[in-house]
Amino acid sequence: MILLSIEGMTCPSCVAHVKEALDAIEGVNKVEISYENASATITTNGGVSVTDLIGAIEALGYTAKENPLAENTAPNAYCDNENTSNTESNRTQHVAIIGTGSGAFACAIKAAEGGAKVTLIEGADVIGGCCVNVGCVPSKILIRAAQLAQQQRNNPFAGLENHAPQLSRALLAQQQTARVEELRAAKYQNILETNPALSLLKGWAQFKNANTLIVRKNDGTEQEIFADKILIATGSTPTIPPIEGLAETPYWTSTEALFAEELPQHLVVIGSSVVALEIAQAYRRLGSEVTVLARHSLLYSEDPIIGEKLAGCFEKEGIRVLNNTQATQVTHDGNQFTLNTNAGELSCDRLLVSTGRHANTSQLNLDAVGVTTNKKGEIVVNERMETNVAGIYAAGDCSNMPQFVYVAAAAGSRAGINMTGGNAKLDLSTMPAVIFTDPQVATVGLTEEQARAQDIETDSRVLGMENVPRALANFETDGFIKLVTEKETGLLLGAQILAHEGGELIQSAALAIRNRMTVTELADQLFPYLTMVEGLKLCAQTFNKDVKELSCCAG
Repeated sequence: MILLSIEGMTCPSCVAHVKEALDAIEGVNKVEISYENASATITTNGGVSVTDLIGAIEALGYTAKENPLAENTAPNAYCDNENTSNTESNRTQHVAIIGTGSGAFACAIKAAEGGAKVTLIEGADVIGGCCVNVGCVPSKILIRAAQLAQQQRNNPFAGLENHAPQLSRALLAQQQTARVEELRAAKYQNILETNPALSLLKGWAQFKNANTLIVRKNDGTEQEIFADKILIATGSTPTIPPIEGLAETPYWTSTEALFAEELPQHLVVIGSSVVALEIAQAYRRLGSEVTVLARHSLLYSEDPIIGEKLAGCFEKEGIRVLNNTQATQVTHDGNQFTLNTNAGELSCDRLLVSTGRHANTSQLNLDAVGVTTNKKGEIVVNERMETNVAGIYAAGDCSNMPQFVYVAAAAGSRAGINMTGGNAKLDLSTMPAVIFTDPQVATVGLTEEQARAQDIETDSRVLGMENVPRALANFETDGFIKLVTEKETGLLLGAQILAHEGGELIQSAALAIRNRMTVTELADQLFPYLTMVEGLKLCAQTFNKDVKELSCCAG
C-alpha cells in the first residue's frame, strides 16, 4: 500500500480527476481518495513506481508527496540498491509558470531538463505570448512586404522600371495570420504535446502565498496550485496615454495595426519609439499617408544622431514627422479622427497609439507575498532572475529587464536552470538591439552620454555609409556607423548604427566589446569585401587615418 498526500484539490470533483489518472496506471489495483484528508491510498501489484503515481497527479496541476508514516510495499519506488526510504530530495519538484510566452517556455524546457514537473498557466485564448502572436513575427512579415512594395515603387538601378505595386492588404493579413498559427503550433503547442514533463492549465493566476497560486478558470471555478518554485512571465500590455476623448474612439494599438485588412488613407501615429516607427514606415510603404507625433524626437532615448538621421530618411519617403508634438484631445465622428495638438489640428481616418508597454503585474496579488516591483510595476529581479522572495522568479517584459524577446528567452532559460539547482546568470552589458526600420537602427554597449555618466572619458568617430563600398554598390548610402571608445585605452565601449541591414552588423560589434577589443584591434581584423559589416573596420580605421585616402580593401 502507498499513501500519498495531495495538495491543490479544491473541490470534490478534483477527487474524480485524481482517481481516474491513478486507475489508468498499469499495476494499480485499487485507489481511494480522501478529499477531507487530502490523501490517496493506492494498492498495487508491487511493480508500480511512486514516481509514476506522483507524476500522474502533478500532471493534473496538483502536488503530491509520499506520506513517510505509511508502510511502503512497493520496492525500489524511489530508490535503488538497499535504500528504500523516500526522502524530500528524491521527490519530483513542481515548477509553476504564469504565462506561456518565450520566457515561460524557455524556463519550462530547462526546468524539465533539470527533472522538474512543470505546469504552465495561461489565461489568454492562445498560448505563445506577444512575440509569435502579435509582435515580432507578424510585424516582420508586414515590414518585409512593405519593403518589397517600396522597391517596386522606387528602386535605385538604371534599367529597372519602377511601377506601382499591386497590393491586397487583406491577403497579406491572411498570410500573416497563417504563418503566426504555423509557428505557434511548431514552437509552442508541439512542445507541450511532446514533452511529458509539461502540462497546461488555462486560467488567470494570482498568489495566495509564496508557494500557492489560485487559478480562476473561464467557467468561474478556481483551482489552487502548489509549487516548489514559481516563475512570473506575464509579459506586457500597450500603455494608453490619458488623452481627453481617446478612450471613446476606435483607435488602434499595434495589434490592430498589424492585422488590419484595409489600408487607411491617412494614418496618424502617436509615439516615436520602436513599434511606432516600424509600423509607421510599413504603412507608408504600403501606400498610406503617415504622420508621426513625437513627444520629443524620434527614438529620444538613443544617441541623438540616430533620431535626427532617421527623421531625415522618413521625410525623404514622405512621412511627416512632428517633433515636440502632443495631442491634447481626440474625437471621432464615425469616419474621421480629429486631434488637437500643440502643432495645430490634425485629421485622419486611422489612429495608431504606440507609446510603450507596461508590465502585466497588477492582477497577480503580489502584495500577498511581498514581491518587490518598481514605480512602473515591473518585478525587480537580480542577475539570476530571482525576486526578493525565495523561490519566486520573473522573466521577460513583466520584469525590470529590456523588452526584447531574446532577453526574455535567455532570462527564462536561466531561471529554469536556477530553479533546479544550477547557478546561471544573465549579463546584459553587451546586449545588441535592432529596430527594423529601413535603414535599420542597431546598437550595443554604451553611448557617449552613458559612458560619461560612468565617469569614462570617451573618444568616438562617425562614418557615413557613403564611405562603405557595399553601400555604394547597393546605391543605399543612408545612415552611418558610430563607434565609442575609452579615450585612454582605445577599448571599444559601444556602437550605434543606422544602415540598411544594420542589424546584420551589430553582432560583430557586440562580440568585439564582449572580448574587450580595442578599436585598433578591430581595425586590424580581416573583413570580407564587399560586405556591409566591413563598415565596422572602416569606422575603426578612422580613429587613426582618413579612410577616404585608402584604396578599396585597404588593410
